[in-house]
Amino acid sequence: MGRKAIGTLLLLATLSVFGVVITQLLWLQQARRTHKDQLALNREQALQLEKQFNDRVVIALTDVTEQILSITKDPSDLYDAVKQERPNYFAVTINDTLHPYLLEALLRKEFSRRNILEDFEYGIYDCFTDSVVYGNYVSLDTAGTDTVPHTKLQKLDKDGHYFGVYFPKRQSSLWEETAASSWTWIFPAVVTLIVFSFFAYSVWVILRQKRLSEMKNDFIGNMTHELKTPISTIALSSEVISDPGIIREPERLKAYADIIRTENERLRVQVERVLQLSTLDKGELELTHEPVHMHAVIREVGDHFLLPLQERHAVLQLDLDAPQEMVTGDRVHLTNALTNLVDNALKYGPDGGTITIRTFNTEGLLNVAVSDRGIGIAREDVKHIFERFYRVHTGNRHDVKGFGLGLHYVRQITTAHGGRVEVQSEPGQGSTFTLSLPIGKNTQRK
Repeated sequence: MGRKAIGTLLLLATLSVFGVVITQLLWLQQARRTHKDQLALNREQALQLEKQFNDRVVIALTDVTEQILSITKDPSDLYDAVKQERPNYFAVTINDTLHPYLLEALLRKEFSRRNILEDFEYGIYDCFTDSVVYGNYVSLDTAGTDTVPHTKLQKLDKDGHYFGVYFPKRQSSLWEETAASSWTWIFPAVVTLIVFSFFAYSVWVILRQKRLSEMKNDFIGNMTHELKTPISTIALSSEVISDPGIIREPERLKAYADIIRTENERLRVQVERVLQLSTLDKGELELTHEPVHMHAVIREVGDHFLLPLQERHAVLQLDLDAPQEMVTGDRVHLTNALTNLVDNALKYGPDGGTITIRTFNTEGLLNVAVSDRGIGIAREDVKHIFERFYRVHTGNRHDVKGFGLGLHYVRQITTAHGGRVEVQSEPGQGSTFTLSLPIGKNTQRK
């Protein structure tokens, strides 16, 4: 997929997501307005119904009070004797105490006559004993009393005798919360969040795949160039040595034979790197576990680079100071990993520069640090250099060849040995790559 197609796709996807978000916001705003109006209407209706119920209860209790005065032949006029203490609790002032059964009979009669079909509890306060005499829990929906556990009526801050009526199943509409209203907001918000998360993840995958595709294309181009050059050199040298007259020039014949052998080795190394990568990606890497003296491996790698160092007039300095230098692992792969680091230091370092390999121990680890004084690595590239196919742009350094596989291989091998690889670099100052490997059982210095 080309850049133009990806850009168009991202633009359309972005517009779609913003369209969904704006639509959700407009819908939520409209829903909120509608819900607010409906809630206000329902609240008003509920308040009216509650007021009607309270008025009926006050009238019924007033009638009960008048009947009590008539039965007790009390000439007193208990004006405004009924008080609503709480939304579901009413208190009635009386001149004297009375029997609970009498009060219950009067309450049942008046509540039934006023169509008050709510369960209630009642109790009588006796100021002589300063206590509430609990009456009963009454259910008007059944023939008798309810067997549900009751809550004792609390005393009120009132002087004299009174009785209280409590409606336990009735709540004030002022404190009611509609659960459905919360879902009106939560569900659209969750859907919008899921859509936005999916969009962000899709963009991340597309950009990642685009970057991988570009790196693979670079890898194919570099690999083609790297393989084409030695093949062309071998073909040209083969044509030269196929001339019968070359036999009379043994030095020239030997030179072209060396060229063929060198280029063949170069081809073998490049193909081996690709095969190593394939093996790592498939998870088929099999490591041997044997004692490896890393100082000996480092000296062997140094000997391998004698000729390339001479061609670049560079110096390889070895500071092998680690007292414990033996690890357990695969000697071949560890040698290849270290070779890749030295090869990178040589490619990206200046002519006549110095490459340093230093060893030291920290907390059960052998650290092998390969330092150069080359072009360094920018901060934004450091986090990507161990990725497969990734290559740092080298500006005007067009002579630097590679597939972008070396450092990826180094990290994979180091991780497979239970270690880690770290890099410290400053542009223009050089780079230091440090391999940290667990120390083996035998720590004899070599």
